[in-house]
Amino acid sequence: MSVADVAISPIQRGSWFSLSNHYYSVESVLVFLSVSGSTMPMLILESDSIAEVKLRIQTCNGFRVRRQKLVFSGRELARNASRVKDYGVTCGSVLHLVLKLCDTLLVTVMITSCGKVFKFHVDRSRNVGYLKKRISKEFLDVDDQEILFRGEKLDDNRIIDGICKDGNSVIHLLVKKSVPALVEDVPPHDSSKDFVLEPVVFNPALKLPKVLEDMIDRTVDGLEKGNAPVRSAEGTGGTYLMQDSSGLNYVSVFKPMDEEPMAVNNPQKLPLSLDGQGLKRGTRVGEGATREVAAYLLDHPKSGPRSLSKEVMGFAGVPPTAMVRSFHKVYNYTKGVSNCTTEDAKVGSLQMFMKNNGSCEDIGPGAFPVEEVHKISVFDIRMANADRHAGNILTGKGEDGKTVLIPIDHGYCLPENFEDCTFEWLYWPQAKVPFSLDTFDYINSLDSEQDIALLRLHGWDVPEAVSRTLRISTMLLKKGVERNLTPYQIGSIMCRETVNKDSAIEEIMREAHNSVLPASSEATFLEAVSVAMDHRLDKLTK
Repeated sequence: MSVADVAISPIQRGSWFSLSNHYYSVESVLVFLSVSGSTMPMLILESDSIAEVKLRIQTCNGFRVRRQKLVFSGRELARNASRVKDYGVTCGSVLHLVLKLCDTLLVTVMITSCGKVFKFHVDRSRNVGYLKKRISKEFLDVDDQEILFRGEKLDDNRIIDGICKDGNSVIHLLVKKSVPALVEDVPPHDSSKDFVLEPVVFNPALKLPKVLEDMIDRTVDGLEKGNAPVRSAEGTGGTYLMQDSSGLNYVSVFKPMDEEPMAVNNPQKLPLSLDGQGLKRGTRVGEGATREVAAYLLDHPKSGPRSLSKEVMGFAGVPPTAMVRSFHKVYNYTKGVSNCTTEDAKVGSLQMFMKNNGSCEDIGPGAFPVEEVHKISVFDIRMANADRHAGNILTGKGEDGKTVLIPIDHGYCLPENFEDCTFEWLYWPQAKVPFSLDTFDYINSLDSEQDIALLRLHGWDVPEAVSRTLRISTMLLKKGVERNLTPYQIGSIMCRETVNKDSAIEEIMREAHNSVLPASSEATFLEAVSVAMDHRLDKLTK
């Protein structure tokens, strides 16, 4: 974007802006947009909301609003209704734009009749007929081909993107005759020196659950076959999709601590955090992986606490997650890949890859079952989630064919305060439906003290501020369902309406703090919170 682009970019209010003469409206603010290493000037208004700024970025640069994340001074500008000046943006500020890119190429797999595999890329916007012609031009006659997806023969007019909606499926090409000359035999991969992946054991007395052992083993099998991690274009940190031994499926997702937003090896080149604060208030850079594991541990199945239950999936369906140590040359290193060895292995979270049909960004919430929305809401309220947007809720199909919601990306759960709690589902119609009796019973079974003990047992020395957050959020959830409040009513107590206006839960905590002596114990403070919360909830129910 040039200086001329700034001058002609649409501004509805305020006078015309000139860089050369340095005059512009009092309302107008010149900021600089940093994206992919380049910086562009951009004129906005002091009164613009974050949503309006994103729309202006789309208008001037073509970046779709849904694919934008704005970061300023180490904080994501996540509340679209808030004004830019509420976040402290002033003239000359640099806004970092992180884009969620859309993959246009799909890995296509050709399986010959002799069982060998050949892979290449194809534009997903093309149809099956184009795919056949390309293969015919490069490899073999159209008559010798049959395009299959999940065992079904595909019509030539089918668009590839419409077939592989989840972006991770594989189209199979069945060759009707043996064509071994097309495929080169791949020698066995020597994996002895170029990768590491192993679980991090904090407590030797605890045995790794079988589901996590299997996930790690399958990931290692893929690495041993030479199937390198694939860095995802999603998110603000380093996220790597780990393949199985066939190279046709993803097994897990690895997120290194040192590639988190504002960490030293962040691939998105966000500025380093100067004070250790993460993108969300109450979190710290490098703790995201710990919170990812904590989210799985505290997503208890209906049958009981995670430490006692043998069920794989919990109430909310958080994918199985473990802490691992891993090295591979595709990871991001500031000192350069050529200088790295297995001694430079990274520590991070490894989460099971869940087959899906996309995220909730892609469809309206009206199609989601009430119980699926409620399970997410219970989890988010209890964990004080500071990053629940539609992009980190995947959609899928259960065994009964019904829509299932899969919550992912929990690196900003259990913050040290409630300042940045945000829940996308708060504005969905299902959030205004009361909880079912089964959900009520599940909520009543939760015990924050047991949860804190469980986290410590698994190696997290839980800070007192995080323990306080978990105790208070669990308290609110339980008191809310006792009064038959809906997820919307309870969630609204935890979320700020604007950046600078405290939420109801923050006001409750301040009231409790003012009612006890400075040297009071944590138990005394929590009792004061309980009293203030009862008073607030009773007024709400009346």
